[in-house]
Amino acid sequence: MTDPVDGFIENCLSRFNPLLENCLPGILPGTLPDASQTDLFNAVRYAVLGGGKRIRPCLVYAGAAAVGMISESVDRAACAVELMHTYSLIHDDLPAMDDDDLRRGKPTCHKAFGEATAILVGDGLQTLAFEQLSLINGLPAVTVLAMVGELSRAAGLGGMILGQAMDLAATGKDITRDYLQTMHQRKTGDLIAASIVLGAMSGGCTDEDSLDHLRRYGQAIGLIFQIVDDILDATGDTAALGKTAGADNRLGKSTYLSTMTPATARAEAESLFTQSLSLLAPLGAEANPLRQLGRYMLQRAK
Repeated sequence: MTDPVDGFIENCLSRFNPLLENCLPGILPGTLPDASQTDLFNAVRYAVLGGGKRIRPCLVYAGAAAVGMISESVDRAACAVELMHTYSLIHDDLPAMDDDDLRRGKPTCHKAFGEATAILVGDGLQTLAFEQLSLINGLPAVTVLAMVGELSRAAGLGGMILGQAMDLAATGKDITRDYLQTMHQRKTGDLIAASIVLGAMSGGCTDEDSLDHLRRYGQAIGLIFQIVDDILDATGDTAALGKTAGADNRLGKSTYLSTMTPATARAEAESLFTQSLSLLAPLGAEANPLRQLGRYMLQRAK
């Protein structure tokens, strides 16, 4: 019997993957396909289309299903968050950041195309993410503007970028649990939460209480995702992970396993998930895909 979450993910990706590919740029009209364009756009397609679990787009669709309906506006939001996420991975892998050689089971973008091209690809994907939101025409302009603000805050200086800066500053140091949690909330949790909220907004939800519940649930499962990621980095193998196992320890990164055992970290993630479910109670059965995706993210470590 098929797990409901597997069926939901399969349905999302059968809709999403062709749309993601279609939103990527090609050779500019009226220009010749010289080496600079060819290399750049090949690198874009390599980074975006070369695998990945697509959890964040699925969360967009789940957020929309919880409060409204799935439409072209939701598709645009799903593409926006995946493009933003891929940009973050490219830049995180750079030598000046986490200095990794493997991502999604293949050489990282800078290893395959060079560091300068990887930086440009990341920059381009970030702007392309906002372009996807600007192309939404099925919602009021005020809603689209609010969606731009939601993604900007999650990915910006007070969100994902701050989390990366905190991560770099903590490398090789002893840090407090509060610092660790804040770092992961910013680096990982904010974009996961924004994925759900953007889904709800693109599905037509304008109720602030509902959006707040969804944002807080997203923050909770974002933290769960990172706890599980820390467990997998320490206990998994490179082939299964698609990225270099043990990299956090090699680089002296501060993780949940810096302060607790894998079993304790797993128990904390399970407790956090149980507590977070109350946030979805007002949304009823329509939020089941969100519940299932949260559990799916938790069970990656089992």
